[in-house]
Amino acid sequence: MALLDVKGSVNVHDPEIVKENGVYYRFSTGQGIAVAKSVDLKTWEDCQPVFKENPLWTSKAIPGSTWFWAPDITFHEGEWRLYYSVSTFGSQKSAIGLCVNKTLDQSSPDFGWKDLGCVLQSDQTCAYNAIDPAVFSDFDGEADYLLFGSFWGGLFAVPLTKEGFVVKDAPVTNIATRNTQPNPVEGGFVFKHQDFYYLFASYDFCCRGTASTYHIVCGRSDKPLGPYLDMFGKPFLEGGGDTLRDSFSFDRWAGPGHNSVFRDDDGKIYLVYHAYDRSDDGKSVLQIEELFFEDGFPSVKE
Repeated sequence: MALLDVKGSVNVHDPEIVKENGVYYRFSTGQGIAVAKSVDLKTWEDCQPVFKENPLWTSKAIPGSTWFWAPDITFHEGEWRLYYSVSTFGSQKSAIGLCVNKTLDQSSPDFGWKDLGCVLQSDQTCAYNAIDPAVFSDFDGEADYLLFGSFWGGLFAVPLTKEGFVVKDAPVTNIATRNTQPNPVEGGFVFKHQDFYYLFASYDFCCRGTASTYHIVCGRSDKPLGPYLDMFGKPFLEGGGDTLRDSFSFDRWAGPGHNSVFRDDDGKIYLVYHAYDRSDDGKSVLQIEELFFEDGFPSVKE
């Protein structure tokens, strides 16, 4: 099987993995933003969270916010940029924050997170919900985009400045929606491979333990802002998407979702996500699975 043998039952939600100087770092939802490290993707050691105390702006902008959700991290312009979600469950009053660091090595004298505040905010007057950030660049490296969104209008993208902030008065482009009420699409992630941009998203409902109906879908486009189509040509703006991983893929795991994609130094590509363990009272567990591209679309192997 292509599913990695992660040692122990690693409790995690909304995971994303990057690598620096031979060490893997995992960021995920949690108090202060959860961080862990590994040298083999299998055995993980918890690190200090990004924040010891929540930045003051977060509670002022979003009263009642506590844990920060679904962080996204990229290395850009000589620094690590970490975007994070500030919200309360089921609310459209949300925000995305940005913090930066020169290194992820907590033993380095250069280590230290600097919070730069809010980059995007939403309320009930918006077409979107400002959570679940994911940054990607075009193939030419001339433009960066912030992908975001959950329920409401679905997934959206907006251009970023070189400093990582949303371009003032820039158009916000709808990337994916199911055109239903509710509109359960979230956790968007764009991965560039060969000649295409691949959009991954999570459909249906998470956070219900083994009753979760979350599942991962994917499609592609030759343009960063779409249109994204599944292998049958159905647009993501019409609820399209090829199911990549669902609750019926394994007997043990329910509700797989909120994935990211990671390319290792050896060229192997991994799908990183969480799923709920039917053998452990619905615990949310880290999954790392090798991803293959065959006939122009991604696949996982049983």
